[in-house]
Amino acid sequence: LLALRMGKKRVIAETGAGQHGVATATVAALFGMECQIFMGEEDIRRQAPNVFRMQILGAEVVPVSSGTATLKDAMNEAMRQWVARVRDTYYVIGSTAGPHPYPMMVRDFQSVIGKETRRQIMKREGRLPDFLIACVGGGSNAMGLFYPFKDDPQVAMIGVEAAGKGIKTGQHAASIAAGSVGVLHGNKTYLLQDEHGQVRDAYSIAAGLDYPGVGPEHASFKETGRASYATVDDREAVQAFIDLSQYEGIIPALESAHAVAYAMQLAPQLDKEKIIVINLSGRGDKDAGIIAEQTGVSGQ
Repeated sequence: LLALRMGKKRVIAETGAGQHGVATATVAALFGMECQIFMGEEDIRRQAPNVFRMQILGAEVVPVSSGTATLKDAMNEAMRQWVARVRDTYYVIGSTAGPHPYPMMVRDFQSVIGKETRRQIMKREGRLPDFLIACVGGGSNAMGLFYPFKDDPQVAMIGVEAAGKGIKTGQHAASIAAGSVGVLHGNKTYLLQDEHGQVRDAYSIAAGLDYPGVGPEHASFKETGRASYATVDDREAVQAFIDLSQYEGIIPALESAHAVAYAMQLAPQLDKEKIIVINLSGRGDKDAGIIAEQTGVSGQ
């Protein structure tokens, strides 16, 4: 809507898991706008169902081969395109990252998650939850859940980063747990970088968490202690994916499975009357191929 009001003719976006790309392609189709989605070649391979959805909606999916060919690199290319064609192009950033005012805008739009959660939990339980748990890559789904509860100190907020193959291996995307303060994509935050300030490669089995930074408001929540941040590795996330599917009949996205895994670790330590809200930020049909590779279950 903002793009239309500004008179832009085309929209662009970056995407990792493909969810944001599908959403952007959908609204572009609705309003008859040209749409380009930048996506790392590795993520295109991992998230084929969402690539098909974007293409059938009329978007051009632009493969990005630089770097690790994942989310950071897609965002780099989208920013280059935006700067080159700012007169007719609007950049729809998918996370609480990027230059101001994008982190604030995305936070406010995503806060529908927390507002709905607040209404629903009050109706169902008559009180606020004790814990909010969400996965964190750039951090949009988590910030959307957390922000409406930021002034409720009795509600603990826990963001779960991707530990990948293990923090000690260096193959992870845990910028809060293992990063340091720097500047990435126009904002000052925690990021994975070397001693010279060069951004390190991030890794996660979940394409949407495969980002070497985190939204600046998450960095603020970490600094002030308003939220805490944990990590879950690939193996734990895959097991949580399987457990939630088989015990509850809900197939979560691998990103969301990181939050589920941490909740499963936390719950046995709590009294039974405690309320935990987990944000299932995506559905897992897009991850069927990855899970098949991990488990040997091919469906054939």
